[in-house]
Amino acid sequence: MAEWLLDGTLGLLLLGLAGGALLVSSLYAGILLFMAFGLVLALVWARLGAPDLALAEAAIGAGLTGVLLFAALARQEQADAAATDRSPLLAAALVVLPLALLLLQGLAPSLALAPSLPDSVRSHLPDSGVSHPVTAVLLNFRAWDTLLELAVLLLALLGARQLGPARFAVAAPWPLLQAWSRLLAPLLVLTGGYLLWRGSHAPGGAFQGGALFAAALVLLRLAGLLPALRWSSWPLRLVLLIGLLLFLAVAAGTAWLGAGWLSYPPAWAGALILAIETAAILSIAFTLSLLVIGEEPPA
Repeated sequence: MAEWLLDGTLGLLLLGLAGGALLVSSLYAGILLFMAFGLVLALVWARLGAPDLALAEAAIGAGLTGVLLFAALARQEQADAAATDRSPLLAAALVVLPLALLLLQGLAPSLALAPSLPDSVRSHLPDSGVSHPVTAVLLNFRAWDTLLELAVLLLALLGARQLGPARFAVAAPWPLLQAWSRLLAPLLVLTGGYLLWRGSHAPGGAFQGGALFAAALVLLRLAGLLPALRWSSWPLRLVLLIGLLLFLAVAAGTAWLGAGWLSYPPAWAGALILAIETAAILSIAFTLSLLVIGEEPPA
């Protein structure tokens, strides 16, 4: 009974926060509600037994995405929330609700079928190079999905760069922030590295660890303890591209060896996955940090 009460409360809270984030008149309040929605959604994923998704949602969905929205709000001039037009929301609801009903009607017959995917994953897990099924799916069985996610993240950064440098007017670092940054940043990096190593046999991985690495970079930059990030620096561009480039190199190498695109030989699967995730965590960390704090043009 207690579990049903907890799950029902989380479900109602999730729907309430989602509606509030969409309908509230203040953009500032909407962002706060969106971040609270992400945190509650992380709890829901944890209750569903998906800690990988819970970690990613808490770190990226609620944390870094919320910071990005606040940064966008800070750059917006004279945001008049009172003049918000509700007609697009009503039009979207009129379109989405019938599509949702059709989708539920089409998926209803599949609910009676016994899922075969978990058994298939477990049967092929010994040849995947890792012992955690989620990592096996993301980095081996469906590695193309993860490769495309890295490509989308890079394209998002390139698109943001077209808007020009951020040019934030950052005040002098707060002494307390500087003091805590020296303590928290190493802990974030250590925890991110642990999540990377843990991902082969338990919940974790490059995206969760990369979000913590990015948080450490942002914290150090705001505290004035990290030099400005500049696109003109070729080591920075190399780090941003290394995750995607290594992934593509492995895909081409496996195809050239005859195993197929991203079809790893069982003897090399573990080492290849570790190399890909190590390169990916660096690319993810610096991409997310650039999206949050922006780059600074050369003087």
